[in-house]
Amino acid sequence: IVIKADGLAAGKGVVVAQTREEANAAIDAMLSERRFGAAGARVVVEEFLEGEEASFIVMCDGTHVLALATSQDHKRLRDGDQGPNTGGMGAYSPAPVVTPKVHARVMREIIQPAVLGMATDGHPYVGFLYAGLMIDAAGNPRTLEFNCRLGDPEAQPILMRLKSDLLDLIEQALGGSLDRVAAEWDRRCALGVVLAAAGYPEEPRRGDRIEALPAPAEDCRVFHAGTVVEGGALVTNGGRVLCVTALGDSLRIARGRAYEVIDRIRYDGMQYRRDIAHRALKKGR
Repeated sequence: IVIKADGLAAGKGVVVAQTREEANAAIDAMLSERRFGAAGARVVVEEFLEGEEASFIVMCDGTHVLALATSQDHKRLRDGDQGPNTGGMGAYSPAPVVTPKVHARVMREIIQPAVLGMATDGHPYVGFLYAGLMIDAAGNPRTLEFNCRLGDPEAQPILMRLKSDLLDLIEQALGGSLDRVAAEWDRRCALGVVLAAAGYPEEPRRGDRIEALPAPAEDCRVFHAGTVVEGGALVTNGGRVLCVTALGDSLRIARGRAYEVIDRIRYDGMQYRRDIAHRALKKGR
């Protein structure tokens, strides 16, 4: 079963319990030990769904929907999807598990009914809508959650591939005219690897000096998250510190480029996964 903190826990309030003992320990941590504070004051117990997760993010103008490029996140801290859940240790776009058939079904059965339902209830939604999906072996999508935002770290590879002007798309959403535009995408794949601080996700350490950051390149960007300048030096200032995101003609090329850049970056206690996109690459994508 799955134990979830009912409130906002920065993507870390989920425990997949393999045994009754693990489930009880997770509930005690949330309710008795208050590990997530007010976010864990109530817990949700859910059926465990097997399959492959994908992030399906769209823009809404209250009536119309514009789908963004698909992506897939990696929630666990360590390689092989091991270790505790995190806010996300890396992502790539597009997500091969979201085939054209699955994409059409998600739009028809999940996204459009949600947008129509909000409008019917008198609350037309304008903004980014993010559906976290589980897609089983037969290609059936089920909704795990909705978020009213872009995903992180999914946003980084998605925006690396976006060739259209993001501000223009936002203005079209605000003006109720998303049906008049289409987003243009770079045909290349994008892959982002999160560099986390020592002690993440439980107690991330702050203040470690970051060195050897590369200059931005056309095919690679380093996005900052938990960083701050202190005394003229860039130092860690949060759990997820940087996201190195690269483009490539294939996922394998994009991944190689991202890890090439990561090899130059230095700070004490740096943590990152070395297997981002392992599912897609095992399938030869």
